[in-house]
Amino acid sequence: MKIGFIGLGVMGSRMVKRLIEAGYHVTVFNRTAAKAAPLEKLGALRTDSIADLSKDVDVICSCLSMPSDCLDVYLGKEGVIENASQGAICLDFSTVGVETSRQIATQAHEKGIQYLDAPVSGGPEGAEQGSLTIMVGGEKSSFESVLPVLRKIGRTIEYLGPTGSGSIAKLINQYLVAVHSIAASEAMVAGAAFGLKSEQLYNILKVSYGESRILRRHMEQYVLDRQFDPGGALKYVHKDIALANPLFNKAGITEYLGMFAEKSFSSAIEQGLGDLDMSSVILPLEKECRVTVKRSDN
Repeated sequence: MKIGFIGLGVMGSRMVKRLIEAGYHVTVFNRTAAKAAPLEKLGALRTDSIADLSKDVDVICSCLSMPSDCLDVYLGKEGVIENASQGAICLDFSTVGVETSRQIATQAHEKGIQYLDAPVSGGPEGAEQGSLTIMVGGEKSSFESVLPVLRKIGRTIEYLGPTGSGSIAKLINQYLVAVHSIAASEAMVAGAAFGLKSEQLYNILKVSYGESRILRRHMEQYVLDRQFDPGGALKYVHKDIALANPLFNKAGITEYLGMFAEKSFSSAIEQGLGDLDMSSVILPLEKECRVTVKRSDN
């Protein structure tokens, strides 16, 4: 089985590495060609266009940043749908809106191409270890055909139903990521404002009912050590919560925490924090309350 992979960012590059190590022949494309160099050394083939990549592979994977990127890659004149062979299966690991997934799937189907929305969760470490959670929507027969590929990069792999189902599940997950990020930030800033030692408060919370995976991630890897190099950039969480919120409205929920979370992430971007890690959403709160959440020796 020949695989094409479009998008070699922090997630895509790690997924490609695992596929090569599993013995797959992988052709890659990235707008910044230099990002392909380490993968070429491992055995990947690099192509200069999406059109060329799409013509000669059985499975076309993508891991892109924004919905607009996906629309360009799949629906552009030199994109996947216009150039892939009939019977090819597309695996889009990007986090996009439901309508984006359905739009691409509809045009793919008209060309005899299968499209699966298959967003992932688990971060760079999950991609590195092959332990990603993969949420898949689309034709079940196509899912079953590519399941061996998915098992090389994911540990929890769930087929959820028709096109868009994977995107819905991922956006619900990202909704929780955004809301938990705000709640954890508020809790830690409030503790500091009342004179509690941040590290001590965190040690209490992480073994109590207030514990969450986001609290642990943000405090242990970023906030307490004042290190905000991005594992997952703040601007992408803002994109995700903005896509997720309409789902909650469509579900019939009229007031929901995601509205405040979206506003908080938007404000952080306006303050120049968009390219920092998502945990940096705590910084405007610290500034507002004139405190710093950090280890005692920092």
